[in-house]
Amino acid sequence: MCLSPDGGGDCEKTEEMNNFQVSQNSWTSVGTTSAKIPASAGELVTTAYLSSGCRLPLVITPATAGVELTNWAARNREFLESRLLEEGGILFRNFDLRTAEEFEGLIETVSGKLLDYSYRSTPRTLVSGRIYTSTEYPAHQSIPLHNEHSYSRRWPMKLWFFSMQVADGGGETPIADSRKLYQCIPTEIRECFERKGLMYVRNYGTGLDLSWQDVFQTTSRAEVEDYCRRAEIEFEWIGAEQLRTRQRCQVSAQHPQTGEMVWFNQAHLFHISRLPLEARDWLLSTFAEADLPRNVYFADGSAIEPEMVNEILRVYEQQAVIFSWSARDVLLIDNMLTAHGRQPFSGKRRVVVGMSHESTAQPSLAND
Repeated sequence: MCLSPDGGGDCEKTEEMNNFQVSQNSWTSVGTTSAKIPASAGELVTTAYLSSGCRLPLVITPATAGVELTNWAARNREFLESRLLEEGGILFRNFDLRTAEEFEGLIETVSGKLLDYSYRSTPRTLVSGRIYTSTEYPAHQSIPLHNEHSYSRRWPMKLWFFSMQVADGGGETPIADSRKLYQCIPTEIRECFERKGLMYVRNYGTGLDLSWQDVFQTTSRAEVEDYCRRAEIEFEWIGAEQLRTRQRCQVSAQHPQTGEMVWFNQAHLFHISRLPLEARDWLLSTFAEADLPRNVYFADGSAIEPEMVNEILRVYEQQAVIFSWSARDVLLIDNMLTAHGRQPFSGKRRVVVGMSHESTAQPSLAND
């Protein structure tokens, strides 16, 4: 949780203070920052925060009836970009956006061409154009905070979420400031990770997790091999259907526009210790460790201690900002500056996602 309007935070504050939840009707207007709203924009929208103690996300709402979000955003792209780099996320609320096609048009207007969801890690369904469902995990499961595609060396810089149907209960999309995560992870753990780097190992074709055809969106081995070579992914075909990949990736990265350091990896999602005990015991009794569907190691192949992962997860939980969705909310986040997740939910929930602006890790940022 952000603890002061100037963006400062105390990593030693208690978990109770760092975790907070804001109901969809409780946000109030507080002072804006130095990136002022242009006069023409200010006549049509208002800005606020969900809490006076936290600047993530900035909330933009129409100041009068009939403000069309896509048209307004087209005229104020510079303002939106400035505030996105400052706050890390923008929540557009109470605008009359209704369809996935309108949502895609908004993204194209503000961010340009959308990206395909390639080199997949989770199941999703294409909705329209390049708009996808959010991760299709069972409703009772939570998805820990993470930065999209930070398990690879290519990722989208901007993520857009559109709340088309609000769950009966739960289903929030927690977010967290990746700059604060970097600052608050214990120094000895951060420095150890940065010194050693990370290696993600994935096995496809074991009958568990996604198939390589789903992940790479092709049935051609040659196309998979070409993608892996271009993405600096080591690959190995095992038997008729199994594919094993290894990729050494960044632990942290420097934001290309702000110059700030961010925690940027998915070690806490891939580590075998994060599976429920019963599932973990079954996997380890059924598969050799090298054949597990997914796992993560330090870049030299040595094991990451579960206690380190637990401590990293504790920081994520402390820094989580949780707010309830309202129907037709649109959330825009800078994928390097802001992590996101999902809370368990009841009833039906429909949040669709679009991605834009691909970025690629530079050798100096790979921590390997």
